[in-house]
Amino acid sequence: MTRSGFVLSRAELVCDDIPLSAIAAAVGTPLYVYSGATIRARYRALDEAFDGYPHRLHYALKANSTFAVVQLLRQLGSAVDANSIWEVEVARQAGFGAADVVFTGVGKSLHELAQAVPLGLRAINVESPGELERIETLAARFGLVARVAIRVNPDIDAGSHPHISTGLRINKFGVPKDIARDLMTSIGSRPHLKLVAIHVHVGSQITSLAPLRSAAAFLAQLATELDARGLRLEYLDLGGGLGISYDGADVLSARDYVAALVDEVRSTGLPIVIEPGRSVIGPAGVLVGTVIDIKRRAEDSDFAVLDAGMTELMRPALYGAYHRIEPVKAAAGGTRHYELVGPVCESTDVVGRDRMLPTLSVGDLVAIHDAGAYGAAMASNYNRRPLPAEVLVDNGQWRLIRRRQTVDDLLALER
Repeated sequence: MTRSGFVLSRAELVCDDIPLSAIAAAVGTPLYVYSGATIRARYRALDEAFDGYPHRLHYALKANSTFAVVQLLRQLGSAVDANSIWEVEVARQAGFGAADVVFTGVGKSLHELAQAVPLGLRAINVESPGELERIETLAARFGLVARVAIRVNPDIDAGSHPHISTGLRINKFGVPKDIARDLMTSIGSRPHLKLVAIHVHVGSQITSLAPLRSAAAFLAQLATELDARGLRLEYLDLGGGLGISYDGADVLSARDYVAALVDEVRSTGLPIVIEPGRSVIGPAGVLVGTVIDIKRRAEDSDFAVLDAGMTELMRPALYGAYHRIEPVKAAAGGTRHYELVGPVCESTDVVGRDRMLPTLSVGDLVAIHDAGAYGAAMASNYNRRPLPAEVLVDNGQWRLIRRRQTVDDLLALER
């Protein structure tokens, strides 16, 4: 029986029963490996948790927009949440229709809006009165009615890291709630606009029900007020933000998360849209790196220098994120205290601080867990490092879904 995900089998880490060492030997490192079975299981857990309540999952492309991953999610029945016109275009090329796409983003340029408005997307999630005016002007120019949702900033603290908090008044996201009501009411007299939904997203990596429940209750109350004024919405967009366990601690289950949202919204009778990203793809990916040097750090501690660092996985350098790290093959012998660092010329290029691991040697492979979200999607070419290769394991086989960049690729746009 095939076991899904990343597990130890005969002292070696495998992905859906395929050894990571075999993939690394064929493709090289740094390397992202994704478990198709895990993506399917986590998507279905969210979808089935609604237990018949009308809903749609719009996968957040910002978490990981690698083309094969996006295509897999489309096959599962997902729609998408795009944060740029370029993500919209990736979705379209992956086979999604306009009605499958909500277009979010705090800074949509006039160029992006001019391309988005004629597409007839399910909604453009509006971030400000000025953006709404720009959409209206474009819709009038094209002779269209633009479908819009207002993203409301509810001033709710999600309790997550300040760098991924989006629902407080001090954050740049959304329309303040005291302005949003008047803005939504005005749409009824603007013939080139149609208000189809209201949207809230209070942060990322949320591990408590309270802020999610508060945001849903706020949106439900607002929808009830609008309905009393004759403005009937098509759905409520409750955003994403469901956290995952990076360190083994307990987190919210899909069923508890969805139950809380449905409890708060059921009285409105409106369908729910959610925008999961990390919760679907995060645990489905690992970054595999090779130990390229061991350097003494202290009497009882060493630096383990990897060929994977902040150019492949920015999260630890960006906001001190923790990722579990383990050798791909369990070594015999004792353990050692390590600072696992990358090869980039920055002191912040540390992927794992103060870790006790089996003794490492140059040439050993290590797996950095829960890297499927905001890993490859945030990778860079700093130090002229090529973007890493990516592999998808699915249905008992693995395939290269993005080859490693070459220097010629890097220079192609400069010649």
